[in-house]
Amino acid sequence: MLKIGAVMFFTTYSLQPAELGPMLEERGFESLWVPEHTHIPSSRKTQYPAGGALIRPYYDIMDPFLALNTAATATTNLKIGTGIALITQRDPIVTAKMISTIDQLSQGRFIFGVGNGWNQDEVENHGTDFASRHKLARERIEAMKAIWTQEEPEYHGEFVNFDKMQQWPKPRQKPHPPIIVGGAFPYAARRAIRYGDGWIPRADRLEKEGVGVLISKFRQMATESGRDPASLPITIFRVPEEFDRLKYCEEIGIDRVVFSLPAETKDKVMPIVDRWAELKHRLGG
Repeated sequence: MLKIGAVMFFTTYSLQPAELGPMLEERGFESLWVPEHTHIPSSRKTQYPAGGALIRPYYDIMDPFLALNTAATATTNLKIGTGIALITQRDPIVTAKMISTIDQLSQGRFIFGVGNGWNQDEVENHGTDFASRHKLARERIEAMKAIWTQEEPEYHGEFVNFDKMQQWPKPRQKPHPPIIVGGAFPYAARRAIRYGDGWIPRADRLEKEGVGVLISKFRQMATESGRDPASLPITIFRVPEEFDRLKYCEEIGIDRVVFSLPAETKDKVMPIVDRWAELKHRLGG
């Protein structure tokens, strides 16, 4: 059955996670996702991928882990996920501890959506070279996997380097929360196959070549790389509110779709949630 989740930029002026989480859970939605931007530089070397001016919630968004933990505290079964966390802007030892903690506190409901960032100025303000960010992200994820799964991990790479150490708690999920790699085809798809447990493409980017075409290419790529496509579930973000498209996603074996909610108050958000609840009901969920 197709899983359905929601993604939202939580801000001081939007509906809050402790209120939205239970609303989603009561209507049978599977998950809640929160993007990440630590800050938005005033300079702009990179254009906003959606075109035009960067929308205000990018500047105002709350920390994703704190927002998600708040939602988890107010719910019982709702999964919580970063959609996506910017690994190129995060220390891997600190982040490993944070993820283990939130996974324990949520009773194993955390999903680790990751990405490498499009905003060059933002990435570089964290001391990361934009050109080498993809290798840095891979090393940080490999290092976190070692921390989560080993009693006395160590890691020695070009960018990440630490001797034997110890860190607890370990995540509740074993071997660790699912790592789902966000980004476009083919580059992010290759990263998902190399070190991920799934792939997050955006619906608008899949439409350019056809959703079914790119999904088939991804699964073929996985097989050629020695990965079982079934071990790499696909989560499509920012899916339009259209029954036929959702039905098609279900038919081609998409694992999850995630719809967008605006950074608005309850009166603006809830009609969207209720329309999606009706779509979910029509799909048989």
